[in-house]
Amino acid sequence: MDKRKIGMAGLGYWGKNILRNLYELKAIDYACDSDPAVIQQRRKEFPAVNYTRNFNIILKNKNIQAVVISTPAATHFDLVKKALLSGKDVFVEKPLALTLKQGEELVKLAAKLKKILMVGHILQYHPAVVKLKSMISGGELGKIRYLYSNRLNIGKLRTEENILWSFAPHDISAILMLLDKEPLSVSAFGADYLTTGISDVTLTALEFKDGVKAHVFVSWLHPYKEQKLIVVGSKAMAVFDDVSNEKLFLYPHTIEWKDGKIPVAQKADFKIVPVEEGEPLRLELEHFIECVRERKNPKTDGVEAMKVLRVLRSAEEAILRNNSKSRTNKYFLHQTACVDEDVEIGEGTQVWHFSHILKGSRIGKNCKIGQNVVIGPNAKVGNGCKIQNNVSIYDGVTLEDEVFCGPSCVFTNVMNPRSAIPRMKELKSTRVKEGATIGANSTIVCGNSLGRSCFVGAGAVVTKDIPDYALVYGNPAKIQGWMCECGLKLDFKKNKVTCFFCGKKYILGKRGVKQGLSPKGTVPDKHKKSER
Repeated sequence: MDKRKIGMAGLGYWGKNILRNLYELKAIDYACDSDPAVIQQRRKEFPAVNYTRNFNIILKNKNIQAVVISTPAATHFDLVKKALLSGKDVFVEKPLALTLKQGEELVKLAAKLKKILMVGHILQYHPAVVKLKSMISGGELGKIRYLYSNRLNIGKLRTEENILWSFAPHDISAILMLLDKEPLSVSAFGADYLTTGISDVTLTALEFKDGVKAHVFVSWLHPYKEQKLIVVGSKAMAVFDDVSNEKLFLYPHTIEWKDGKIPVAQKADFKIVPVEEGEPLRLELEHFIECVRERKNPKTDGVEAMKVLRVLRSAEEAILRNNSKSRTNKYFLHQTACVDEDVEIGEGTQVWHFSHILKGSRIGKNCKIGQNVVIGPNAKVGNGCKIQNNVSIYDGVTLEDEVFCGPSCVFTNVMNPRSAIPRMKELKSTRVKEGATIGANSTIVCGNSLGRSCFVGAGAVVTKDIPDYALVYGNPAKIQGWMCECGLKLDFKKNKVTCFFCGKKYILGKRGVKQGLSPKGTVPDKHKKSER
């Protein structure tokens, strides 16, 4: 690789440090930023670089083999994807993307195109962390029992990403590397004090095989800067302090048992552990250049980045579960509920025990979702719906407003499923119109529409469209009468009826039932819907 064949996007807060290193390495050709004032400043500092505000100019330049992306995290997915599709190798600052789906897409795309994809998990290139890894591997600390990190500061605050995604990737990546394993479980809590929905403080706990545990505490609301990673072993303890002049310390404390029953700490003086010199960012970028030149896999490649993304996503889900009610005051999630990425939940909705909302699903306002309910992926639930326990609403199902789903009712989405034959591309959609009621243990076969305010009796099997206001039950379900919006059965006389309870008028014709005008045109107060 010719050293002057790297392009770069993002020259701001952290990008200026990357640009400085690439400039000193004589590896940068083109640099891009959307802010002309930033470009003007960087041109003064690093004049021997071509500057542009148009990223596409870099992508179309056939002389540029690789790009470095240090733009805001929300832009990473789009820019990395464009760069890969343009035939460029890519170094992107953490995080790789803001969702698992996006991260997986980028990793697969890089592999398909045989392009280098490296993520800026800088601690893995820090000489002190590299030395700490060798100490652990060499047994100097004994059996590792516990790790924890604090990354705290009062400085640049962000509104496009929370502290978990901004600070924690560094330490999560380092901990996974030091232990050479992924956690069995992740829990977390956080708080947003400055911007609603953007956590300013988070604490993430990781549990690994063999009982090893770790926690990561990050905050940008802290009185002073602290960046420490501590490893507790059975023989000794080690401290990586990135703020200190000396970076790595060994504390050979031991534990003795008095009378074989009482643990007593035997403290020892700390020792400064010598480490090789070198700026971590410079070492990281040199590694990227080497990987591009020699076509070898980076230490922090897309696969490694996905491990970090999985932890971040699990932590974010835990924070959402634990703090959603106090954090947003918009909707309630029970602590056992699970909500995937890319899910919308409306104000006032309640999601109860052990329910799972899968990715891409949209749930309206003021819904009540009982326990052990599965919704999605990509299902749509309107406002004011009530979904009772043990209901499954799969991809392709749409519930309009104020639909009632009784306990254990099921929606199918494929007509002829086989375990060995994928048929997800053959989904048939189902629409349940406003005000419909579906009784307990009913099965709604896909490809059908349930009419407005229709009523499906308990245990029914619906195999064809149901008209508005129809009462159906049986297997297969057949029309057995007609129902008022208020839920009472209508008794037609000469094809006309007025509901004695709510006063609504209906007309029965050849194509079914239509509603006429009630005396007042509205539902009386006594018919207003009550809360469960």
